[in-house]
Amino acid sequence: MTALFRHTLLLLAVAACTLCLTACKVSYSFNGASIDYNKTKTIQIADFPIRSAYVWGPMQGIFNNELKDIYANHTRLEQVKRNGDLQLEGEITNYQQRNRSVSSEGYSAQTELILSVNVRFINNTNHQEDFERVFTASATYETTQSLNSVQEELVTQMVKDITEQIFNATVANW
Repeated sequence: MTALFRHTLLLLAVAACTLCLTACKVSYSFNGASIDYNKTKTIQIADFPIRSAYVWGPMQGIFNNELKDIYANHTRLEQVKRNGDLQLEGEITNYQQRNRSVSSEGYSAQTELILSVNVRFINNTNHQEDFERVFTASATYETTQSLNSVQEELVTQMVKDITEQIFNATVANW
C-alpha cells in the first residue's frame, strides 16, 4: 500500500463517518418531556378546586399556578381554554395533618401535613395514555412550630412535588 492510497482511504473513512453522524438526528430533552410536537401542540389545564374537608385558601391558587407554570416552562405546548390535545382536570381532595411522632413525655413531637390531588388526564392523540390517578405529597414540621408559621412553605413544597409527579406521569413517560 502506498502512502497516497492509505491517505485517500483514511479521508474516505473520515468522510463516511462525518456523513453518518450528520445524517442521524439525536434528540435529547433535559427537562424530561418526551412529546411529539408534530402531533401534540396544545394543552388544556382546568383550575383544580379544593374538595377536601380542611381548606387553606391560598393553596388552590398556588397549585393551579404551579401546574400551569411547569408545562409552560418545560414544554413548547400552547395552553388553551378548550379542545387541547392534552387535557388535565381534577381537584384537591385531601389536605390534613396528623401526628407523626411522639416525644418521650408523651406529647406530639412532629406533625405531618398531607396533600392529595385527583387528576384526570386525557391524551386526545393517544387515548391509551389516558388515566385518572391520585397524587400525594407530605411534609413534616416540629410541633413546637405553629401550622400558620410553616404552612405556606410546606404547601409550596408539596405542590411542587405533586406537580412534578403529574408532569412526569403525563408527558415524561416515566
